[in-house]
Amino acid sequence: MLRKLKNISRRDFLNGTSILIAAGMSPAILSACADTGTTMPEIAPDLPYPPRLTGMRGSHPGSFEVAHDLSSGLKSWPRPEHQTDGDYDLIVVGGGISGLSTAHFYRQRFGMDARILIIENHDDFGGHAKRNEITADGTTLLSYGGSQGLEEPGGFSEITNQLLQDLNIETDRFYRYYDQSFFNDQGLTEGVFFDRETYGVDKLTKSLSPVFADGPGEEELRETIASFPLSEAARDALGDLYLNPRDYLPDLGHDAKRDLMRSISYEDFIRDHANMPTEVVMFLRRKFVGIWGIGWDALSGMEGVRLGMPGTFEMGLADAPTEPVGEEEPFIFLFPDGNASIARLLVRKLLPDAIAGETMEDIVLAQVDYSRLDIDGSPVKIRLSATAIEAVNTADGSAVDVTYVKDGTAHRVRGNHAVMAGYNHMLPFICPELPEAQKQALDYAEKTPLVYANIALKNWRAFKNAGVFRIYSPQAMFHATMLRYPVSMGGDEYPSSPDEPMMVVMQYVPITPGEGYGMKEQCRLGRRRLYEMTFDHFEDKIVDQLTRILGPFGFDAERDIAGITINRWPHGYAYEYNELEDDWSFDGDNGPHVAGRAPIGRIAIANSDSQATAYVQGAVMAADRAVNEVRRT
Repeated sequence: MLRKLKNISRRDFLNGTSILIAAGMSPAILSACADTGTTMPEIAPDLPYPPRLTGMRGSHPGSFEVAHDLSSGLKSWPRPEHQTDGDYDLIVVGGGISGLSTAHFYRQRFGMDARILIIENHDDFGGHAKRNEITADGTTLLSYGGSQGLEEPGGFSEITNQLLQDLNIETDRFYRYYDQSFFNDQGLTEGVFFDRETYGVDKLTKSLSPVFADGPGEEELRETIASFPLSEAARDALGDLYLNPRDYLPDLGHDAKRDLMRSISYEDFIRDHANMPTEVVMFLRRKFVGIWGIGWDALSGMEGVRLGMPGTFEMGLADAPTEPVGEEEPFIFLFPDGNASIARLLVRKLLPDAIAGETMEDIVLAQVDYSRLDIDGSPVKIRLSATAIEAVNTADGSAVDVTYVKDGTAHRVRGNHAVMAGYNHMLPFICPELPEAQKQALDYAEKTPLVYANIALKNWRAFKNAGVFRIYSPQAMFHATMLRYPVSMGGDEYPSSPDEPMMVVMQYVPITPGEGYGMKEQCRLGRRRLYEMTFDHFEDKIVDQLTRILGPFGFDAERDIAGITINRWPHGYAYEYNELEDDWSFDGDNGPHVAGRAPIGRIAIANSDSQATAYVQGAVMAADRAVNEVRRT
């Protein structure tokens, strides 16, 4: 067990418990927070400010217990005989981007005076679009706790583009705000960390990835591979894979080759057809695990083609008719806090008194008045720390009754319509009117568990000394460690000097590779593992991994770490169809998710699960569809 960091001790949290009590948080939540090292922000002493809470966040203590008790049958709540609140035009269950977009679209189509209640089980809105703030040496650092950015907005639908316009988001401005040359100008590149448990030595080397346009040449690649602590045979094989590209399936035609690559894993391909040894397979296993939430043992060889994995370059499959064409847009469309700013812009649109300002720039440093989210007389209310346990159509079919639990007590409200914008797996437990076939469709997918850890450093000198900005760890717990994306906007300036405070993001995906489990089973196993892991465990692993990577370059955890926020998402990415396990005909328009999202009377379903995509556009399109569905009831 590593020593606890003195500057982020539990003592800081315990001194703030009186503030939580004054704000009306329950003893159960206080106890759960105390177990995870959550600290109170300095802002607004009479009200908690969720973005500045550190310790265990994401699906934090207090946000999931009611849902777990409901789904397991461990607890039930007496349903109120009478309504405990007034009537609404719309009740939205889920305050993420999909739920907030639903409220926005509903007002546009039903009238701006529509009465809307948004029920959210977390203590903050945004869902996976979570904002983290940590102060280091008097500087407030921002980062994303989940949903990162807008993926290729040039291909967005008309509906999504209109929403961005409604929020005053102009994506072209990110070309000014995101410094695409920053890391290159600083002499930083991507590194690889080999851990001693697996490789016999702790060693940081250069990466094989062509991070920049003028990426490593052949000679540099040879030198890099030679520096890897692998066996000579593995280094030779890896060099052959990268430096001698060829078609490993020369006897197959285009269609047969494509079908084979869709039916075998990328690992099977490089092991059985490219004759790569186990060391090489393990070295590559977690490349792109942050995109899919699964390793290459459970992803197809064809997906390896799409993502440009080594060994696939000369197969002639890049022009397959099922593949996207055209040059990809750079991944630069990010706010300093990721897509949390999109959620904040939506809340500003719904409740302008809660967030001042009007531009995409001033939202960055705008502070939310959480006391204005749920007040009497407001046409829109966002009710935090409230978990829905039942949604049913009234006997005459004219309305929907929704029961939720807040502070241990059940409440009942009624709406003309309801939209479920939370997790699909909870719907069978909340909506008793669901037919059995729809329940089975909803049960098909598995959300992908993952963790985003934000670590506030008082300086990033060690990264500069090491010459890296991003580090891939093939076997260590956190597969990715990187400096926050270089975005400066709205008064939040990216730290250009290595002596300035910096936010570092570490990502952990709890996969169980090499044991014969498919994607869904690995997701279930990983979810259970995450719920069992404490903040102490994460903190120890972070300190250990950063020390072993950067200690030789001047890093000292006790001196340099100012704070840690763990964004734990046992129910993370929405399930996207995996051709290695799913029917090849399944896509965004066809598959069990389509049957699963069918309306139930006046109850519609909007969330990224219902679109089978884990991106912002999917959440927005789900909201649009759900509002159109309730318009017809």
